[in-house]
Amino acid sequence: MNQNLRKRFSALMGMDGPRGSSSGTENVPDFEPHRHLRLLTFNIQVGISTSSYRHYVTRSWQHFLPHRGRSDNLDSIGQLLRNYDVVALQECDGGSLRSGFVNQVQYLADASGFPYWHQQLNRNMGRFAQHSNGLLSRYRPLSVEEHKLPGLIPGRGAIVARYGSERDPLVLVLMHLALSKVAQNRQLAYIRDLIDEYEHVVLMGDMNAHAEQLLTRTPLRGTNLVPLPGVAASFPSWRPERALDHILVSPSLRIRGAEVVRFPVSDHLPIALDVALPEGYLSTFD
Repeated sequence: MNQNLRKRFSALMGMDGPRGSSSGTENVPDFEPHRHLRLLTFNIQVGISTSSYRHYVTRSWQHFLPHRGRSDNLDSIGQLLRNYDVVALQECDGGSLRSGFVNQVQYLADASGFPYWHQQLNRNMGRFAQHSNGLLSRYRPLSVEEHKLPGLIPGRGAIVARYGSERDPLVLVLMHLALSKVAQNRQLAYIRDLIDEYEHVVLMGDMNAHAEQLLTRTPLRGTNLVPLPGVAASFPSWRPERALDHILVSPSLRIRGAEVVRFPVSDHLPIALDVALPEGYLSTFD
């Protein structure tokens, strides 16, 4: 683990106080009351509202310059995130000109009361853009790792967070995959190598492919991962036709509920999943 990552990870784990929180660890919830996790994945498009294909042209400047509506959108997203335990964020800005030099992962952690957060910077364009993934968590992870995903064009990444028992952890992989199928296959082969030894796994993020393709025509085939029940179209947010955002779970994690959240702020809709821990699993996340 490099020095910069170790410093950020130490803050996340509470050595200098929980990252993104000034209240200490006393408010970190115990896992005992419900023994299930409320998960959400959301591509927030750096806080840009999109409700038509033409907005990709007319509002394209917002990907490079600040605008007044971005903070209002982030505040609305923060209110939504209060309902969940672990959140995967894609297309966040880590603090550049376009976001008013606001780290959007930290901002959303503060706005929605998450004591633990982690930002992964994947494409660094200096003062102009800090393309990032984000993890928000109400529970202290055992570990958090960053992985750069392979591809012809650099800038895609995954966050791996482990919870529960060192011997038998729950492993969450948060990702934003490339657009091309060739690159996706390389990236999913890399991710499969990360998860092969674990029984309890969750993959969540913007995967830019439909679940059937992911589970039958990529290196994920044969993993027995379970997608959301039914069709879960999440893109475009104003007229959802394509299921690009996913939460895939191991058979050991029983799905209690799942939905596409009707929250058209970004060009993607959020995906939510409520999963129960396996019988006899740890009753607390320390």
